[in-house]
Amino acid sequence: MKILVTGAAGFIGFHVARQLLDRGDTVVGIDSINSYYDPKLKFDRLKEMGIGSTAEEWGKPVQSKVYANCTFIRMLCEDRQAIAVLFSEQNFDMVIHLAAQAGVRYSIDHPYEYIDANINGFITILEGCRHSNVQHLVYASSSSVYGNKSDYPFKETDRVDNPISLYAATKKANELMAHTYSHLYGLNTTGLRFFTVYGPWGRPDMAYFKFAKAILEGKPISVFNHGDLYRDFTYIDDIVEGVIRVADAFYEPRVIKEDKKSELSYRIFNIGNNRPVKLDYFIRTLEEVLGKKALIKYEPMQPGDVYRTEADVTKLEQYIGWKPVTTINAGLKNFVEWYLLTYSR
Repeated sequence: MKILVTGAAGFIGFHVARQLLDRGDTVVGIDSINSYYDPKLKFDRLKEMGIGSTAEEWGKPVQSKVYANCTFIRMLCEDRQAIAVLFSEQNFDMVIHLAAQAGVRYSIDHPYEYIDANINGFITILEGCRHSNVQHLVYASSSSVYGNKSDYPFKETDRVDNPISLYAATKKANELMAHTYSHLYGLNTTGLRFFTVYGPWGRPDMAYFKFAKAILEGKPISVFNHGDLYRDFTYIDDIVEGVIRVADAFYEPRVIKEDKKSELSYRIFNIGNNRPVKLDYFIRTLEEVLGKKALIKYEPMQPGDVYRTEADVTKLEQYIGWKPVTTINAGLKNFVEWYLLTYSR
């Protein structure tokens, strides 16, 4: 199968692409490699896939030296012409769209970057799928679409009309856009609402990554809402298994009615750990794994933050039999082993 993975130099995209390659799929990865966080980490991920320094050049296909079935191209998803050419030349069977401008707090001060990447980029991918024979589009949504809900766990049937960050609003918009394309054009789409993904090769802007770095350096960590926050931390290996199983399970041709409108082929799933952890406990576990105490600076709640996330994953379990299996202790141990190997050389 030939699969386009957008955001292939990103945290989740890198892991998904590598798993697809290991099982024998042909993967074309694209990424803008922006400077939201240190691009070196993104290039290091690409090196793990055998993609060399020529990946820095825009628009140039780079063949992996490790995987014969892997090509990488640096490009923007919102580049209409480049994406249209890519789709017309490659004839993808499936698209796994994981590229986005990430970060809740960053969206408060950099709104246009979210519109460019998350809205314009998504419509360009939808159009690419629409005008080619793509059989399934899997795309990243987010638990942030639930806003500051106070009834738990979050279910896919809950109303999600009150986002409290622009990032969340763009993810909700993606779901609506996908629904429209499923209805109008028969595009087969599946949105995955990710819940706080963590693990090796993770994003340095995420709290657990910042905490580990600061603790090891003997610097204080900022803990918001005085540690009274709950997050449904989900380990990367569980996420990757879920993404790929969903991609395979709902891979099917379009079904077009005589009036050229489609049978609805649209679905949304939560994909989370289903066991929220209080931030204070998370930090204590990280301290134990690192063997070092944290210097904690308690801070008030930040704009755009939510108090608690908790995924109801019943629907995903019923449809594909997926359940997360990695505990916080095991996941943080794996992350710390990778972190020490990577940053303590």
